[in-house]
Amino acid sequence: MTDPRSVSFWMDTANDDLTPRPALDGSTTADVAILGAGFTGLWTAQALLERDPSLRIVILEKEIAGFGASGRNGGWCYPGFPVTLGMLRDRFGPDAARAVTAAMHGAVDDVARVCETEGIDCGFTMSGLIRLARGSAQLPGLAATVATARGLGLDHHYVELSPAEVAERVRVTGVTGGLFMPHGAVIHPANLARGLARVVERRGAVIHEHTPVTAVVSGAAPRFVTPHGDVSAHTLVLAGEAWLTQLPQLRRAMIPVYSLIVLTEPISDDRWAEIGWENRELLASSRWSVDYLQRTADGRVLFGGRGAPYRFGSRLEPEMDRHGPTHAALRRMVTEWFPALAGVRFTHAWGGPLGMPRDWMPTMRYDAAQGLAGAWGYTGQGVATANLSGRVLADLITGRITGLTALPTVNHHGKAWEPEPLRWAGIRYVQEGFGALDRRMEQTGKPPSGRSLVERLGRH
Repeated sequence: MTDPRSVSFWMDTANDDLTPRPALDGSTTADVAILGAGFTGLWTAQALLERDPSLRIVILEKEIAGFGASGRNGGWCYPGFPVTLGMLRDRFGPDAARAVTAAMHGAVDDVARVCETEGIDCGFTMSGLIRLARGSAQLPGLAATVATARGLGLDHHYVELSPAEVAERVRVTGVTGGLFMPHGAVIHPANLARGLARVVERRGAVIHEHTPVTAVVSGAAPRFVTPHGDVSAHTLVLAGEAWLTQLPQLRRAMIPVYSLIVLTEPISDDRWAEIGWENRELLASSRWSVDYLQRTADGRVLFGGRGAPYRFGSRLEPEMDRHGPTHAALRRMVTEWFPALAGVRFTHAWGGPLGMPRDWMPTMRYDAAQGLAGAWGYTGQGVATANLSGRVLADLITGRITGLTALPTVNHHGKAWEPEPLRWAGIRYVQEGFGALDRRMEQTGKPPSGRSLVERLGRH
């Protein structure tokens, strides 16, 4: 069995005892049973118990709370959403695009509220986010974001930065412009997940760890089947994100895509003086292949990105959390962005899967007749989105009609991924195509045309 402290720097430095909670020991009943003790499951339990403290809630976790994406991500709590503002507008209309934007900002605020009121020490710091253009080819993407936001009356969420203004905040090579979004926080995600687990336990929820769910039975008598007994409940909640792809019911609802991270040793003061970054803003560029950075509380540089290949059949194995070529590329990018860090030592490298729907759109779903609810498909934007999911599911399960239950994510049914081997061939084509687009942009300084097959397949 995997040592939970080995899966990420966050789990390794969690301010919590990682001794597993007792596994389920015999069949039991509950009002609500939840599969998964990550952000989605824990926020759902927290929101349900705020609305109705009398609810009997049982959470089943294959490993321990925070073991999955919730304890491995880049530590970004910000209002980013997998589907772009322009695509939300085109698919669902301008009012829906504005509603999603407001809901995502509200999710960041709700995380801050719960951390403060419940005493969760996850280092929540509202530092904001800088989206960089590195090279002239990335500038049109930033301009398009601002133009779309302006058309929706949302441009107040963005501050355009010149290269000199970026350099006043952080000195990164090749910067041609930037956008600052103030409503985003840096966090220690494992401390948030572990803290949430303690919160819901204090409120009466029961968490059983080392208890894998082997079958989901919905309908007249909903129950989770485990090797240690069944949990019957009025409502079952599926909250396993990428790991839900291993259930027959959701095998084609998402694909698992691996996101990988490298982490430096603590950086010396003289090197930080060259780099700046005193306010610890979240950083990213506009690469198709994705990158995301944070300056940790103890003065390290975290650099994450994609690149690990999709595996046939949506396979998930512990050894896939590491991918040597991708981790090596991320280490190179650290010193490309920050030449002052030449020769820096790297202390950690890890990764894990995220769930990606065919249309990039998350879903928050409830079927009262089947006794089945769930939320998934965050495509790497899950820290704040999971909080939103938890509050949406709590409203749906308790029968409340709110602004959140009118969001286009609610009961969204996207197109299923293709069966294998078409799925493998198509995804690998797009993954390799994104890398080729980035290389071409860097070499030519020109943005992509928007007409290539890879761009059309990856449009979101």
